[in-house]
Amino acid sequence: MNPSGRLPLFPLGIVVYPDEPVPLHIFEQRYREMVQLCMTEDRPFGIVYATEDEIAEVGCTARVRRVLNEYDDGRLDIVATGEVRFRIVQVFRDEPYLTADVASFGIDGSTEEVDTDSRERVITLHIKLLEMAGEEIRTSIYENAPCVSFVVARNAGLEVEQKQELLEMTTEDERVAYLIEHFKNLFARVEQAQEMNRLAQGDGHADGFPEL
Repeated sequence: MNPSGRLPLFPLGIVVYPDEPVPLHIFEQRYREMVQLCMTEDRPFGIVYATEDEIAEVGCTARVRRVLNEYDDGRLDIVATGEVRFRIVQVFRDEPYLTADVASFGIDGSTEEVDTDSRERVITLHIKLLEMAGEEIRTSIYENAPCVSFVVARNAGLEVEQKQELLEMTTEDERVAYLIEHFKNLFARVEQAQEMNRLAQGDGHADGFPEL
């Protein structure tokens, strides 16, 4: 990726993945200006995970796809879509919003070699999680995904720091392995919580457990 000029940055408390739709409410004046510029010139902006102390080095470009609402005071409700990952090379502060020189980061396409068994396993575990949560299952979301890890990670029960960690991984195999291990730990905690709940509803005793 080599966008013309500097990339406008939108620091947020979220992590966005390639091809992920993200609804945004734009209310600060500087970001209204940024979004209007990006829409007028049909150019991307960069979403980077930010805390009170710092912003991440790796983010994902996004492009405005729809404007849902335009308010009288200038606020906007938009839907943007993640495109490609980038690494920040240098940040500039000479505009109302941050801009940066960025470099391409990783491969976000089907040219990566991915272990087929691991891919199928992570999809199976994700479907199990969605079923437990009562979510609608649409297997089509996995079929044409260049990187199934980014599809799964959108709603895999990851903390935001874990989502950023996965965003910064350079191979699909590494991301899929990370998600499989995450699901194993997550389901183990769920089973433990269910067992403790069952004991609490009983007489409060079980072999190897103290009285609750």
